[in-house]
Amino acid sequence: MIRPLILRSAAEARRELERIGVDPAGIGRMLPKLELLPILVPQLRAAAANILKQELLSLGGDAAVARGSVACSIEKTDVLLIASRKQLQGLCGKLAQQPFGLAALADQLRGLLTNLAAPPAGWMLARRTLSLQRPLIMGILNVTPDSFSDGGRFVDVEAAVSHALRMEDQGADMIDIGAESTRPGAPLISAEEELQRLMPVLERLIGRLTIPVSIDTWKAPVAEATLAAGAEIINDISGLTFDPALAKTVAHHRAGLVLMHTRGTPAVMQQQTGYDDLLGEIADFLQTSLQAALAAGSSHEQLVLDPGIGFGKDTAGNLEILRRLPELTGLGYPLLVGSSRKRFIGTTLGRDKPEDRLFGTAATVALAVAQGAGILRVHDVQAMRDVADMTHSIVSPTTD
Repeated sequence: MIRPLILRSAAEARRELERIGVDPAGIGRMLPKLELLPILVPQLRAAAANILKQELLSLGGDAAVARGSVACSIEKTDVLLIASRKQLQGLCGKLAQQPFGLAALADQLRGLLTNLAAPPAGWMLARRTLSLQRPLIMGILNVTPDSFSDGGRFVDVEAAVSHALRMEDQGADMIDIGAESTRPGAPLISAEEELQRLMPVLERLIGRLTIPVSIDTWKAPVAEATLAAGAEIINDISGLTFDPALAKTVAHHRAGLVLMHTRGTPAVMQQQTGYDDLLGEIADFLQTSLQAALAAGSSHEQLVLDPGIGFGKDTAGNLEILRRLPELTGLGYPLLVGSSRKRFIGTTLGRDKPEDRLFGTAATVALAVAQGAGILRVHDVQAMRDVADMTHSIVSPTTD
């Protein structure tokens, strides 16, 4: 029976060619032909698009452009490059001396190919570097009275501390403490109130946990106090858009920083869930956040990106993010996915209660790992540790 082969990497393609018994020199020639890689280039001038198409055709690839581009009867067009990695690398050389900004496009394309070929190996924090050779589990600890899933369960300091230690025992790689609910429609609270909830728990955990603590906040004063007390990561739902001072605070402490995409504050974000190009908007937003973090002094190795599942997206949008997650790996940073128990799972499966969404969450975690996510933010640590590790073992076989 003939069948298509699912070859997820050059290593898998090489193993298949070796199994067949292809001559080693032939393997070197054939590998690039097995790596077709469609690349979207948005809004090029028609003249530039024509040059791009002709150059790629000359290399054996192709480019899809809008009707009217060839005659330049339209001003701009998106361009879909359809080529192997080898053809795209050749295209970079051909574009180096071309006009209309194509030389700069060649530099972007080289960077993209480099990012796709070599995913980040670690996440650097102030006092350690976390390896990304296997998926990392970020255990959720909400010390809030009103979070959507477990609001009120861990407002007691002893209960919160016990839960954090339990999550570490269950396999969490870090604990993410949140003291302000970010559920849809949630009101904002002051930095003072947030710290009143956070500090007693944080002070009890620093020195007892062997794994790093992350603080789920967008406020610079909260970040300053908690990082000074021993936290190592700031998880900012706003991607540095709510409090511009946060970027310098995080950089000063050399902390890890998660930059998330959202649309507006939790109080209004679900009023704006329509997108012309969902993944394109997310990528552009995160690129702007990255530039702000780097300009403030953070290093590339300290930054992680989160597409913001459930934040300014409807059910269809959240499912689309999970399907198309690899499109964001080209940015060159680790990806964090936080789908745990969220409403779109309940809507899809007819599960009204967050605690009934365990298996739906497991499906999203497995797919996220298979699609390139390196960090999973979850409530059910032990179960999702198993899901993530099992999925990783399937999609990332050893090279022995």
